[in-house]
Amino acid sequence: MLDAPSIRAADVIEDTQMRAHAVSGPLEPRFDAFLDGSQLTLVARWQGVIPIVFGTVSAAIRQRRERRLSTWGAPLVRRALYAPMSQLDRDVARVLNEMGVAVVDTLERREPDSGHPFALQELAYQAVLADRERVETELAVRWCERERGVLYLDGGISGSATVARAANVVGVIKSHQTLYAEGDALAVVSALTTGQRSSVVRIESSRRTSVASWYLRVADAAGRDPFWGLVRVEVALDDDRSALGRRADDVSRWILAERLPLALPDPRWDKMAYGIRDAEEYLRAVQ
Repeated sequence: MLDAPSIRAADVIEDTQMRAHAVSGPLEPRFDAFLDGSQLTLVARWQGVIPIVFGTVSAAIRQRRERRLSTWGAPLVRRALYAPMSQLDRDVARVLNEMGVAVVDTLERREPDSGHPFALQELAYQAVLADRERVETELAVRWCERERGVLYLDGGISGSATVARAANVVGVIKSHQTLYAEGDALAVVSALTTGQRSSVVRIESSRRTSVASWYLRVADAAGRDPFWGLVRVEVALDDDRSALGRRADDVSRWILAERLPLALPDPRWDKMAYGIRDAEEYLRAVQ
């Protein structure tokens, strides 16, 4: 289950208010590598009304050299059983802990919204997603520590201070359950045309590192919903606001250059770079 759709305010740091910027200049593919993650979940058993979920999370970086993609380092693949341990029969909990597979107590991180069995199942699914983010972040940190090339990360960068402050990592978010634009600003974002970006904003959170972000239209949305072909980009903050504007233009050109080849037949081809689709295909083979 996705989080409920929401709108949050964000501080516009490039202009006095949100506006559209045309991204001009030659499109150049500057990304050296692409990072994506994946997860698989399966209810392994129902112990009465309590679900025991088996989850696999993975992440990989596909590095581009001479227009060919190959795996950088080794992919991360981790498997675990997810269950509310305190609610299980003591003997069942003991058997799980003796199976030789990592066991995650889903009640250690958060409480369910209710005692409904499906609420417990959703809690397990959210725990798997959190572990997927952890392996993606771990791999991104390794890249930052060892490489200088530019990394295209499928998703946000704010979960790790190391990644969020790295000049060579760009996060590209395809989903828009949370919008960082209110009122007139939302109207500007939804009206962006292909090759236009929004003003740069600062996204802050008490639990994550602050980042600079903007919206970019990478595919024509005529006749479709307002978020077709729309991505949100995250990069490290820079105190120089004029430098942030130039950075946004440069990075936007790099992202627009990744539109070909198209990521077909993936249904998210309007927002997905081919390098990310390649990473997903690779992960399907190694999970």
